[in-house]
Amino acid sequence: MLHSPSASPASSPAPIRLVSERLSDRLAGLLGAQIESGALRPGDRLPTEQQLAFAHGVSRTVVREAVHQLKSRELVHSRQGSGVFVALPPPNQALAFDPSVLESVQAVVHVVEVRRVLEGEIAALAAERATRAQVAGLRRALKAIDEAAAAGRDGVDEDLAFHRSIGEVTGNPQFSLLIGFLEQYLRAGMRITRANEARRQDFMDAVRIEHGAIVDAIAARDPARARRCATGHLVHGERRLVEGGVIPGAGRRAAPKRAPAAPRKKRAAPR
Repeated sequence: MLHSPSASPASSPAPIRLVSERLSDRLAGLLGAQIESGALRPGDRLPTEQQLAFAHGVSRTVVREAVHQLKSRELVHSRQGSGVFVALPPPNQALAFDPSVLESVQAVVHVVEVRRVLEGEIAALAAERATRAQVAGLRRALKAIDEAAAAGRDGVDEDLAFHRSIGEVTGNPQFSLLIGFLEQYLRAGMRITRANEARRQDFMDAVRIEHGAIVDAIAARDPARARRCATGHLVHGERRLVEGGVIPGAGRRAAPKRAPAAPRKKRAAPR
């Protein structure tokens, strides 16, 4: 059970400890359920990042990812210097995908197609608007992916953070919210993708090159190239899943075969 804003670790009931995969998703679901049930009401301050990490036996990175998901769903909001607070219920119905998108790899590919359409344009806008400081931030995000891989982690959180950072560079907060929303559906697929790529050095090298090409195009303020690189990266990622045997190549509807052309009749020579 989560601590209330005023409770101390010593006086609260034993917390629920999260021990399985996708900890940030599970923590976000737990906090979201408390908000939707009324256990946490609008205006309540969430426990601090450190308190949540201690209460649930997870890292602060997991807590940050979980809170980011709650923000993307507009369940909480930050107040500068004060913390994270439960938001008022949104006046409009929140966007939601059918949960069945998480039930098969092929269904996750469908969500990746949505992402491909979005991220090409997001990268193009980022190329038009990025500052030097933001480009430096993107390069740090790439370095974080490499460091995660070197440490033996799957790098999923770092990979998603990199793509989220490109959305932030556009200066349009709606892109960040939309990418954050899609993350809950992409995380399982990303783990499959990263695990597939980790099996082959050529896959890992290709991903690193593709990520670098996106950042280079943004740094060069070349929207058309940034669009091509971002879209190509996602297309190539899907091809790597096919080549790695994770999804069937038949996932794409093959073009109908043409019937063989009828042999031409020879014309009789004119007399």
